[in-house]
Amino acid sequence: MGSTIRAAAFFTILLLAAGCADEKKDVKPSDKPAQKKPAFELATTPVFDADSAYHYIDQQVAFGPRVPNTAPHKACAKWLKAKLKSFGMEVNVQKAEVTAYNGQALGISNIMGQYKPEAQRRVLLCAHWDSRPYADRDSENIRKAIDGANDGASGVGVILEIARAIAADSGNLNIGVDFVFFDAEDYGKPQGSMLGNSGNSWCLGSQYWARNLPIANYKADYGVLLDMVGAENAVFPKEGVSMYYAPQIVNRVWKIAGAMGHTDYFKSFRGSDITDDHRYLNEIAAIPTIDIIHYEMGRNDFGTFHHTHADNMEIISKPTLKVVGDVVLQVLYQE
Repeated sequence: MGSTIRAAAFFTILLLAAGCADEKKDVKPSDKPAQKKPAFELATTPVFDADSAYHYIDQQVAFGPRVPNTAPHKACAKWLKAKLKSFGMEVNVQKAEVTAYNGQALGISNIMGQYKPEAQRRVLLCAHWDSRPYADRDSENIRKAIDGANDGASGVGVILEIARAIAADSGNLNIGVDFVFFDAEDYGKPQGSMLGNSGNSWCLGSQYWARNLPIANYKADYGVLLDMVGAENAVFPKEGVSMYYAPQIVNRVWKIAGAMGHTDYFKSFRGSDITDDHRYLNEIAAIPTIDIIHYEMGRNDFGTFHHTHADNMEIISKPTLKVVGDVVLQVLYQE
């Protein structure tokens, strides 16, 4: 009886083994459990201080409108240069004379600070630092210059705080970063004016910089332009010119913003084509550059305060500054 039990057991084992073999043979790749994709891993970055960025914006506005050929403009240029130097940056100021749409000669200064100027891999962060000489979308004091707290000063304030944070981070960022503040971006033809060309009357400083690079053989892997990045509840669509010239950079930045939980600000839809400093960096200097810019697609507008006297410190939001600064720092530290 014992031998019979052993034989039956042996036969059972053979059947089970055959069954297992058949099961393995019938398994298809599509039947295997799907492997989970690794979650997007955020890098450790230095802290972006929104209070500090706000203070930098306030300091610019305190000079008065930064319109070329004026005393506030000259004073602010001097301050920007000193601020970048205080962060240990190597500073280059490109002075030039450009001609406005109305034939007026404008003395401009494109201000550049370099972090790790010896590094081969480089990213360009930029904004315009001048302010609009007219309030041509206002109903009062139309010919009076505006504060430009959001349109101009906000991008510079965020970049200055990024520069401060990186400089204080003891060299932990592995790439070089160039911080460039373009002049005469906002001296374009007023609404309703019949003088001059409209499109290329804007962004005079970046056009000059792109044609006359201040550093021989200058190259950057890509650039990020910040324009109007300080208003409450700002929205940043994927701007059209950016998507044409550098869609891979746009999508990467917006993916990072999404992973950080900032989809309320960084919208996934494509925005309008905007003439801004990045256009000339792409078209003239061949630096793939994107624009993070506030634009309300439903209204086809940069905000009700745009080019009015309402563009002052009252509309600047520290939470918005914090979001933009954190995202750009994360982009840099992902490199």
